[in-house]
Amino acid sequence: MPETLPRAARRRLPVEWLGILPFVAFALLFLIMPTMKIVIGAFQSADGGFTLQNLIDLNTDSIRSAYWTSIKLSLITALLGCAVGFAMASAVVFGGLPRAIRSPLLTFSGVASNFAGVPLAFAFIATLGPAGLVTIWLKTQFGINLRAYGFNLLSFWGLVITYLFFQIPLMILIITPALDGLKREWREAAEVLGATAGQYWRMVAFPILFPSLLGTFALLFANAFGAVATAFALTGPQLNIVPIKLFAQIRGDVLGNPNLGYALAFGMIVLTGMANVIYIVLRTRSERWLK
Repeated sequence: MPETLPRAARRRLPVEWLGILPFVAFALLFLIMPTMKIVIGAFQSADGGFTLQNLIDLNTDSIRSAYWTSIKLSLITALLGCAVGFAMASAVVFGGLPRAIRSPLLTFSGVASNFAGVPLAFAFIATLGPAGLVTIWLKTQFGINLRAYGFNLLSFWGLVITYLFFQIPLMILIITPALDGLKREWREAAEVLGATAGQYWRMVAFPILFPSLLGTFALLFANAFGAVATAFALTGPQLNIVPIKLFAQIRGDVLGNPNLGYALAFGMIVLTGMANVIYIVLRTRSERWLK
């Protein structure tokens, strides 16, 4: 009898594991199962049989255009987000700014990087829309009519500006620890050897940071490519991007094709999955140097 008790105790689930059960249930119900439903549905016909027709139907002018517009939108916002976010993070870490600025900036970045969807679209419409606060103020105070200059918030470039609101803070959050990981000894060694500041960044800092920069670029690309609520709330069906076209297929209209929507979503999963894998691999390589 005494020998069986330890065996039973070893078979019993440790109490510590109970804490992650809500996370496991959430991931299973809202991530794994929906993803499997999408993957299976992409290869099903209307009667439930196996087919490749849904993937073949992606090769149309409208869908190719939607993918290209989404890719272009993601590339532009990821590039601008990386450039501006890197400059802001570098100014805080190395630029000699007061340390009191760092904490509010990172706190704001943590909030702004998760601020998206309908609230973000409404905030930009209320600020830069046709009757927005800044739009009316510029027109009444300075005679500057943004619409006359070709600016339209409810357009591709308007969506680029809106996406930057969460792309730049996300870049700041990710790249700041990498900048902190640059050791002071490396800069001092470069200075002792006669290197200028530009040579230090070009020959030491940037090669070390490059995997982090490229990986973060991939993450920002995936972040923008999968955003749907902000784009739909801001532009509606006017802009031909994959998330909006996907929504039109699966929302249940008579002309909708849910299985084609699954195929569209499957393509998004493949692209965003590849971007995230690139981010994870490059981040792992970067952390070897920054530890």
